[in-house]
Amino acid sequence: MELIGADEQAAVVPAMGGLLGSVNESLGAPVAPVWEAAFRGVPRHAFLPETVWVGGELEECSRKSDPEGWLRHAYADTAVVTQVNDGKDVGAVGERWASCSASAPSVVFRMLDMLDLRAEHHVLEIGTGTGWNAALLAHRLGADRVTSVEVDPVLAARAEGSLRGVGLDPRVVCGDGAEGYADGGPYDRVIATCSVRAVPPAWIAQTRPGGVILVPWESPWLCYGLLRLTVDGYGGASGFFFPYSAFMLMRGQRTDLRIYRDVVRGSHVPLASVSLLSPWAVAGEDWAAQFAVGLQLPDVWRAWHDDPGVDGVARRLWAATTDAGSWAAVDWDGTVSDRFAVWEHGGRRLWREIEGAYAWWRGAGRPGPGRFGLTIAPDGTHVPWLDTPDRPVPAPVAAG
Repeated sequence: MELIGADEQAAVVPAMGGLLGSVNESLGAPVAPVWEAAFRGVPRHAFLPETVWVGGELEECSRKSDPEGWLRHAYADTAVVTQVNDGKDVGAVGERWASCSASAPSVVFRMLDMLDLRAEHHVLEIGTGTGWNAALLAHRLGADRVTSVEVDPVLAARAEGSLRGVGLDPRVVCGDGAEGYADGGPYDRVIATCSVRAVPPAWIAQTRPGGVILVPWESPWLCYGLLRLTVDGYGGASGFFFPYSAFMLMRGQRTDLRIYRDVVRGSHVPLASVSLLSPWAVAGEDWAAQFAVGLQLPDVWRAWHDDPGVDGVARRLWAATTDAGSWAAVDWDGTVSDRFAVWEHGGRRLWREIEGAYAWWRGAGRPGPGRFGLTIAPDGTHVPWLDTPDRPVPAPVAAG
């Protein structure tokens, strides 16, 4: 894809230089020469669609109507949403949600560096998206060593066109990324550009012993972090988490749950109690606490409810299991208080489990994501651990 007009074309080179400087600053070191060459050889703007969505409200930015703004977003070190609502038309007043994006370049190059690639490596990418990441890999390794899988046929076709536009032709497969692509394996490296809550077994099976799988991580409680696994050759893999980035969840692992539609019923009679644990301690700005809670409670999600329309309640934190079988609500009355009303329903005392998870994390010294790891057994069992595999993260136990 070429930019419209000579003025915009002339703006690309300085824009690329400014972005490279921002990436180097974010990473704390210059991008490796092979990746800088790839960065300059496959310009990011060549992989963005004519319309992108930006900001918290996902406002449209059109290349045609606002070429300067479009180019500015193309060369900012931020993620740019490139598809909403899985490509479905929701009309002018419909709710928009991001379904594909071009990741922040500093995150892209951090992940590429974490792959520790060698010239002879073959790479499987899960989630082609715009195709820019596949282009960088193909520039570095050669197109014949890169296979990329994209579930969305429209995105796959568009990415193929963008790749051809810069003279690259890696294999792009339209299919379910969870299945990988066995015909191109075994691979030395697998990299995902979507997050997962469980690593698909096909990725391990299609990776050579000693090979690396790098994937963004998500629990229903928190979407955050990267997981770098080394495949053991016996059907399993193990490795550490890293505290970087958040990605959209793989489509096949999505859950579409809403509190009042799927969980809470008028017939429910919850148990009432009081908690000294602030809901902000586990669902506020402390990502380390949230990450630890999510590892211990992998089937629990949360949602904030501002001004829920209940007398004496200014804000409420909901927590619920992904099977919608148990829920908890924790209320703040809007005053300076260290006591919070708790309501729980279902077979589990969910808030007490959350209290227990938080207490364990505090007792362990408030570890950050980088101290946690994960081992995947040959049968697919996922076992998170702290510092070493012989220190498994405990199963949830209700506090008190």
